[in-house]
Amino acid sequence: MLRLSSHARAGRAVAILMATAALASPPPTAAPLNAYNPYADSQNLPPVAPDGTLRWGTFYKSAAIQQAYERLWNLGACRNTNKAITIPVEMNKVAIDSLPEEEFRGVVVGATGTIRGGMIAFAAAPGAEAPTHVAALHPAGVSKLVVSGPLPATALRPGLTVRVRTEVDSKGVAKEPLESIDVITPPPGFKPVAVVPGRIESVIGTIVRRHADTLVVQLSAGRIRRLSLPIAPDAVVRVDATQVDLVTPGDIVMLKGRVWRGEGCLGEGTVFASVVTVTKPVLDTPIAKGDAP
Repeated sequence: MLRLSSHARAGRAVAILMATAALASPPPTAAPLNAYNPYADSQNLPPVAPDGTLRWGTFYKSAAIQQAYERLWNLGACRNTNKAITIPVEMNKVAIDSLPEEEFRGVVVGATGTIRGGMIAFAAAPGAEAPTHVAALHPAGVSKLVVSGPLPATALRPGLTVRVRTEVDSKGVAKEPLESIDVITPPPGFKPVAVVPGRIESVIGTIVRRHADTLVVQLSAGRIRRLSLPIAPDAVVRVDATQVDLVTPGDIVMLKGRVWRGEGCLGEGTVFASVVTVTKPVLDTPIAKGDAP
């Protein structure tokens, strides 16, 4: 889902992100990230070098030129002999790993996709005329993304993973309303633990439903698989996750990546981001319970 702010530059961000939404799940020829290149020296190299540097491969300024070339290659009509074809094809390429690396700080305008090839549009400052850059996450999912900060309780929705400290009975009903809720992304290799009735403990599960001031959370281990958890009126909700769908307009973003500002870039420049840190702004009003939208 695409999330955009209501100010005037949102229209420009919509056009940028919708025109390039294929990057979130890039087909072999249409996307400028790691598209097929029969002459690439790094075609089979892992996405992360031994020193931790990300390998991006080739950016194609024009997807149309690359698609036409690949069709000729697959038909056997081109074998790097016709310079009328090969010269434009070579000039269409940009070696991402040779681009300069820069650091940015800005305000999120919109976001789409996932950790694998998703995109985050951001501006250096609020305002309709502020130039917009687009951060592209690595399609192999190796860009480091951290999303943290406070959330309103209304942001709790089905599909999110939460961590809470609670005590439930044998039917999975909490004995006390939740005072604190963390929205998280389970780490790789996470192994769920069964809940023990009558014991206060940390519980990790997935929201399956929200009704009024109660969360219904699904567990994946143990005899009790579904919890009913009331939310206290002044419950504090925070996020500490690695998901693009938790990035929203108005968030503060800091990132580092290799920048392309030439032909085919998105907005004022495409940033092939290695590290992205998104911070939620402080809530202006106390967190209140209520039905999720």
